[in-house]
Order: sequence, then structure tokens, then C-alpha cells
Amino acid sequence: MTTTSTSTPLKIDRIDPVIHERARLGIMSLLVPAGAMTLMELKRHLGMTDGNLSVHLRALEQAGYVEVSKSFLDRKPRTEAVVTRRGRAAFRAYVEELGKIVKGEAGGGGRRRAKAGEG
Repeated sequence: MTTTSTSTPLKIDRIDPVIHERARLGIMSLLVPAGAMTLMELKRHLGMTDGNLSVHLRALEQAGYVEVSKSFLDRKPRTEAVVTRRGRAAFRAYVEELGKIVKGEAGGGGRRRAKAGEG
């Protein structure tokens, strides 16, 4: 049996490029259910360096998806990332679009089996 692709183009342009980057997807995947995490917690879970984490948090912050705040706890500096309402909505939309692609509902993303006698 052969497969043929559908003629409708795949609409991957609906995937949020800010979230889609691997490191930022990891950050958002942790922050959305948690609400907030310290940079130390994020680093530990993601295995990222301070500099790399900082760059990706800045991109998420510029998009309005997270807010980063600095404070002191027992005289020790504490930096925390908090997911915003906009960030939660963007992440939810991102996951929904990926689901559509996986299910073949995003236009042309799936392949169909050829009927007997085709191809």
C-alpha cells in the first residue's frame, strides 16, 4: 500500500515561534503548571547555564509571557519567573495547535492511506 500526501498545505505558521524554541518550551512547560519558579529551580530542572536561561527568559519576558522579579530572602538574592495570563493563553494556544497538527487537522499535515488499487 502506498501513501499520498494531501494537497492542503500544513499551517505551521500558527505555531508560536517564541514558545516553540526548545529551551523556551521547557521553561513554559514548567512555569505554566507551577505558576512561578526561581531561576535556581529552572536551572536544576532544565540543566541550563545562568546565561542561557537568562537569554531565553528575556525573550519570554519581551513577549509578555513571563515576568522576572528580583528580591532578597534571608539576605540572599532570589530571582523568580512568573508566568503571566498572556503567557498561559499563548501556551494553551500553542499546545492546541500542536494537537491539531498531530491529528492532521492543521491542513495537509497528515498523510492518508491509499485505497486498494490506488498508486
